[in-house]
Amino acid sequence: MVKINMMNSVPNHSGAAGKSGYNRFLLFVAGLGGLLFGVDVGIIAGALPYLEATSGLNANQLSFIVAAVLLGGVISTLFAGALADFFGRKNMMIFSGVLFVVSVPAIALSHSYGALVFGRLLQGVSGGLIGVVVPLYLAECLSASARGKGTGIFQWLLTLGIVAAAVIGFYFSGRVEAVAKLGDADKLFAFKDTAWRSIFWVSLPPGILFVIGAFLVSESPRWLFRCGKKTAALAALLRSRSDEQAQMELQEMEDIATAEKAGKDSAGKNSDSLFQRKYILPFVLACIILACNQATGVNSIIGYNATILIQAGLSDKQAHLGYVILTVVNFLMTIGAIALVDRKGRKFLLSVGSAGVIVSLLAVGIIFHQTEVQRVDVKDAMQAQVNSSNQTVVVEFNDVSAAIFLVPSGKTIAQPKTLVVIYSYGDFHAATKVVRSDDLGAKLTIDRDSCVPATKVAAFFKNPFADLAAARVAPLKIENALITPVPSAQNGWLTALLIYCFMASFAIGPGVCVWLALSELMPTRIRSNGMSVALLINIAISTTIAAVFLPTVGKFGYSTMFFVFAGCTVVYFITATFFLPETKGKTLEEIEEHFEGKK
Repeated sequence: MVKINMMNSVPNHSGAAGKSGYNRFLLFVAGLGGLLFGVDVGIIAGALPYLEATSGLNANQLSFIVAAVLLGGVISTLFAGALADFFGRKNMMIFSGVLFVVSVPAIALSHSYGALVFGRLLQGVSGGLIGVVVPLYLAECLSASARGKGTGIFQWLLTLGIVAAAVIGFYFSGRVEAVAKLGDADKLFAFKDTAWRSIFWVSLPPGILFVIGAFLVSESPRWLFRCGKKTAALAALLRSRSDEQAQMELQEMEDIATAEKAGKDSAGKNSDSLFQRKYILPFVLACIILACNQATGVNSIIGYNATILIQAGLSDKQAHLGYVILTVVNFLMTIGAIALVDRKGRKFLLSVGSAGVIVSLLAVGIIFHQTEVQRVDVKDAMQAQVNSSNQTVVVEFNDVSAAIFLVPSGKTIAQPKTLVVIYSYGDFHAATKVVRSDDLGAKLTIDRDSCVPATKVAAFFKNPFADLAAARVAPLKIENALITPVPSAQNGWLTALLIYCFMASFAIGPGVCVWLALSELMPTRIRSNGMSVALLINIAISTTIAAVFLPTVGKFGYSTMFFVFAGCTVVYFITATFFLPETKGKTLEEIEEHFEGKK
């Protein structure tokens, strides 16, 4: 095999200081991508209460604005791999950053439902592209010894984005409270309108920095090599590696390319089938890990954290404080994962992290089960409250009304209690928020707009098999109306502590290592498209869990969901411990050879 020597045709980047500085810059740019991804996920939570109060949009429209990011992410994730192969990793990073930058004024300056949806769709498309392209770019650009740290920084700044979104929302909530004390309804309305727009404007600077940074980094050397640009590939390698390392990795790329060419038959057709062990096994492993990553319930536990803690016994204010603590735990433990991922390895952290997740979920499930066995279903009494003319229910929930609802069951609950209602109009089901009897003015309002989608597109994503026309005229049916005793605040803080243990275990293992598994396991030939398909599966699982979480919790309790999440994580633990190879310190080509059965 001929050794390639192009050292005289490329600039000399052998200075250690220059390479170190470039590597730090590369990690900074990739980290900004993670930050944007985290902002995409978390920013709407802080803005939504003020958007709801000032926009005049109904519940279905608001739900679609929240879900538009997911829809945009699904669309872009599906095509991200093919686009990254055609246009290059660097160009797609620039494009995704530009989309995010454009989305911010599109949302913050909007005065219509259509403009809001468009802006949120752009953010979703941007987030989907970033989720595929940035880990792909990092895996192909960083050396084997730094790949874990680099991808860890992407996840670390992703968690920082979620923390930042929570802190920004908390800051504006304090300012809104101060304006509310003035007693001027017009000023309060105007400030709430300013607040949600300002929350989105704050996310603009990191988007601009990401675009600028993406212009300044090199293209992926492995993409350049597969495009036949070997000189440019070597030049890109030399920006971050020593001459010897660059030449070695370029030779490994050449070896892989030679092996692929050898797979072609005399007719010129590629007999190197994608259905070989070296392609199928890593693809299946990556898909299982990504699916199980979502099946831990992490998105639902984060998204419904305040509601979970209220049900566990904390007050509304304590529960929101608990959520801020959760995001901080996630952020801090990700720092620990970054420090360990290239020392202890991916396999070790995934095994330890998934084991911790299992124990934490089981413990939380047991605590909730002890309370939920006392819950009482008062659906018949609630059904009697339905207004027959417009098929709605408005219930003020306090100790007096709770006692009235409980009369037919012959049961009493002395301590404070919560109420959650599962209801349906035709084929569409929904769940109310959880209200407590000791909260002043606690009220539940159930109407058709809160359940039945406004458009056929929204209806398809909520339930593709539902009859929208029938649901628009169907009567309100109360599926369950569950009154549950509220445990003590000590019980609530114990639950919060166990959920923090869950978050710490997730952050130290699955949170960081899942991105590595996705980008490292896939062989070069299928890496970009394989990552897109695997992430699409990831989104499908996440969407399914989001769709069934509240109805399942309402009907069977939080304990059931936590036990199901724990069972799925057992699959995760077995896969990580017994089937996943250790990829620490190995080049992408060495990992590929492992799945070919070569030593």
